[in-house]
Amino acid sequence: MNGIDGRVPLSAREITTGQANHVWSVDGPTPYILKHYSDPSRAANEAAALRLLATHRAPAPQLLATSPYDTPPWIAQTALRANPVPADHYLEDLTEPLAAVHRIPGTHFGRLAGARQHRSWSDYLHDRLHAYATAAPTLRATAQLLHQEVEADEDSIQPVLLHHDLRPGHLLREPAGSRLLVDWELAIFGDKRSDLGRLAVRLELDDPTPVLALADRSDPTTESRVHLYWHIHLLADAALSRDPVVRNRAAKRLTACATGQSRDRDAFTT
Repeated sequence: MNGIDGRVPLSAREITTGQANHVWSVDGPTPYILKHYSDPSRAANEAAALRLLATHRAPAPQLLATSPYDTPPWIAQTALRANPVPADHYLEDLTEPLAAVHRIPGTHFGRLAGARQHRSWSDYLHDRLHAYATAAPTLRATAQLLHQEVEADEDSIQPVLLHHDLRPGHLLREPAGSRLLVDWELAIFGDKRSDLGRLAVRLELDDPTPVLALADRSDPTTESRVHLYWHIHLLADAALSRDPVVRNRAAKRLTACATGQSRDRDAFTT
């Protein structure tokens, strides 16, 4: 788009909320959101996700411009006249836009761009668990248990688009009532129930049962899979989060799960 070159205008207002990126709101004839990334692969992934979402007319911002190849990574996307959905309406308001996203099929598993792609969902999960155990050797025993859980399940998953970072603040409501999802840098193709496990972590739930309201309960494996993904995403936070509060909270919940397993061998996945 003409006039957008990745530089921050003097009139821009920083609205950064995360730790890895810087985000600005830029006014003008066409207001837009400018994002600078510390990780080029995340910029490439978000750009790819927004292009895919636009193709399917899914509830997300429009991509306006991206950084040229081999330059510091940035993207520009449409500014939205919308407000975050309040926490007490979050699950209810998320149902329709998330279903629309989960109808978008993929041809592989894992990130859309900027990272290794996988031929099966279990391959992707094993790869992530290995990364978490490498980053946090004290959690290798937990990672090994989860490897076993992944291996025990039949892998017949068909890949669909996942937001994979659902949390309050990423679901917006426009004045007309439409709901939109923002912040797609972690989007992947995979099992849609993994989005629910991630959501349970981001909502700081002690049990993922509340998010099952968004799941297809006709599949008898749904509850156990959501619990499995909840544990995997807890492990991700415990191993990789830059926030010590988040990291410690996830580690404590994993310890509580392991303690429960020692009392009931089925407690870890049911």
